[in-house]
Amino acid sequence: MLKSCQYCGRIHDSRYDCGRRPMRKRAAATETDRFRRSQAWTDKSIEIRQRDNYLCQICMRKLYNTLWQYNYNGLSVHHAVPVNTDWDKRLDDDNLLTVCQMHHEMAENGEIPYEVVKGIIDEQEAKREATEASPGVID
Repeated sequence: MLKSCQYCGRIHDSRYDCGRRPMRKRAAATETDRFRRSQAWTDKSIEIRQRDNYLCQICMRKLYNTLWQYNYNGLSVHHAVPVNTDWDKRLDDDNLLTVCQMHHEMAENGEIPYEVVKGIIDEQEAKREATEASPGVID
């Protein structure tokens, strides 16, 4: 189909490349970006969400402007120590916590202190270890 080109002003086929169309430059993917798209991160993220029962752990404790105590919307897994700061802790269970979008942004901006996040992670890990040590008997 012939159309007026918005880049050169001439009339030519809409699929024709006139050479004036600007090329989009993509930023090179960093090591952190590649990690966040990896299968290892996907699997670990699911494992942490299961550990935290698919609930925001900060909302569960009614901390920092919680609207709903049992919030399961917009969940993500937060790194207490950022990946860029300590690469070796990127997949450690004791560095990861399930949070909602609002609390994730607050934690990233420093509005929720590291000590609070780390305390919740330690509590979740202790619960998981206790459950693994003495699994419940189902009749």
